[in-house]
Amino acid sequence: MKLVVGLGNPGQEYENTRHNTGWLMVGLVEKRLNIKDKIKFVLPDKFMNNSGKVIAPLIKSKKDLKNLVVIYDDIDLPLGKMKISFNRSSGGHNGLGSIIKALKSEEFLRIRIGTSPATLSGKIKKPKGEKAVLNFLLGEYKKNELDELKKLSKKVAQALEIIFTEGKEKVMSLYN
Repeated sequence: MKLVVGLGNPGQEYENTRHNTGWLMVGLVEKRLNIKDKIKFVLPDKFMNNSGKVIAPLIKSKKDLKNLVVIYDDIDLPLGKMKISFNRSSGGHNGLGSIIKALKSEEFLRIRIGTSPATLSGKIKKPKGEKAVLNFLLGEYKKNELDELKKLSKKVAQALEIIFTEGKEKVMSLYN
């Protein structure tokens, strides 16, 4: 079974926050995919930092690991952009770190979804300082930002179909 995990936090107060971008994107993508009958979509019911506790029991072999895709927020990418990576560190993302620790492996695909505003020239306008970053991530998306995510969901859905039909090398060459 192919597994797509969207990272986020449970609870209504987190519903449309930037830190729940993984959950939001999975909800949008699930409606668009043509191969959804072959994919299990998971939104961990634990807080972000404990995501690994939900994912680890679902991954029983190397084959399962190869069929895992984790979608999550990335403050280092501009809103409306995505980046696909494989076998990389958590980059400081606690939810991803929890999964890596629980699986004892970094050998799975991730789709990072940008959350930061950018200038017209594409320069990211990221908050400075730990408290500002936390407030930003736990802040709610504005309507126009949610519209941007909806547009991006088409591209993410296409990328997932390529991942599961043609492989990670193909999708990374097309989308990175």
